Amino acid sequence: MVTNGDDEVEVVPVRHVGRWIGALVVALVLAMLVHTVVFSKASGGTSSRFGWAIVFHYFTTREVLDGLALTLELTALAMTIGIVLGMIIAIMRLSHNRLVSGTAWSYVWFFRGTPVYVQLLFWFNIAALYKTVTIGVPFMNVTFLHLDLVAFFTPFHTAMVGLGLNEAAYMSEIGRSGLISVDEGQIEAATSLGMTRSQTLRLVILPQAMRVIIPPTGNEVISMLKTTSLAIAVSVTELLTAVTNIYSANYEIMPLLLVASLWYLIVTTILSIGQYYVERHYAKGALRTPPPTPLQRLRQDVRGVASKMRSPRRVRPKAAA
Repeated sequence: MVTNGDDEVEVVPVRHVGRWIGALVVALVLAMLVHTVVFSKASGGTSSRFGWAIVFHYFTTREVLDGLALTLELTALAMTIGIVLGMIIAIMRLSHNRLVSGTAWSYVWFFRGTPVYVQLLFWFNIAALYKTVTIGVPFMNVTFLHLDLVAFFTPFHTAMVGLGLNEAAYMSEIGRSGLISVDEGQIEAATSLGMTRSQTLRLVILPQAMRVIIPPTGNEVISMLKTTSLAIAVSVTELLTAVTNIYSANYEIMPLLLVASLWYLIVTTILSIGQYYVERHYAKGALRTPPPTPLQRLRQDVRGVASKMRSPRRVRPKAAA
C-alpha cells in the first residue's frame, strides 16, 4: 500500500499464490491428457492411439443412429412408467390404510432390493411360469383383461417393463419426499377452504412439492439413459449393443466404445441443460431472484475478468476526527 501526496491510497489486490499454482498444475494435467488422447500415435504406427478416424467414420452410421434412437425411446417409455407408477405408489405410501401403505412399501422393498439386471432376465423368462395372464374377479369367471405373455414380452417390451417397474420404486421415494416436504399448514388451510383431499393434492401439495421432486427426477432420467445399456441382457439392440455388434465384426473395440461414450455424453448434456431450466422454473416460487442461466454466468465471469484487468482503484481515506 503506497501513500501519494494527495492523501490517496493505492489499493493493491491480494496475491493468491496457492491458487495460481493449483491452476498451473491442473492446466498441465489437462494438457497432458489432451496430448495423449488426441495427438499421441499408436506404438509403431502413424494412426491415432484412440483411432479417431474410425470413431468419426462410425459416429453417424445407420446402425449407431438406430441404436441411439432405440435408447432414447426406451428411456422415455421407461421413465414415463416409472414416474406415473411411482407417484401412485408414493401416494399409497402416505395412505392411512395399512393394507394400501403396506402394499406400496412391499413393492418398493422388492424392486429396490433386487438388481435390475436380474429383473430384466426375470421378465424375459416370465412365460416359463405363465403363458397367459387373466385379470378379473377370482372364483366368479368375471374377466377384465386377458394378456398373452409369450406374444407381449418381446425383447423391447421386456426392457421397457423391467426398467419402468424398477424405476417406479425409486421415483416413489422421490415423490414421497416431495409430498412430505410441504408444510402441514398448507394442507390445513386448503381443508379449511373446503377443498377435497384430491383437490388439495392436485392444487396445493403437488405444485409446491415439484421444487423438491424435479432435481432428483432429472438425475433419474440421466441415470435411466445409461441403465438402458443393460437391455443387452434381453437382446435389445440399443446404442451399446449396436456398437458391440460392430466391433465384434471388425475388432475395433476402443474406437467403437468411444462412439457410444460420446453419444451418451451428448445426450446427457442436453438432458442436464433441460433439467437446469426446469429447476429454475419451479424455483421461482421459493427464491426472490432465480439462479442465473449459463449465459448470464458467462457474462458475469467476463465482467469480473475485465474489472480485474483495470488499473488499481484509488480511495480517499476518511478524515481524522
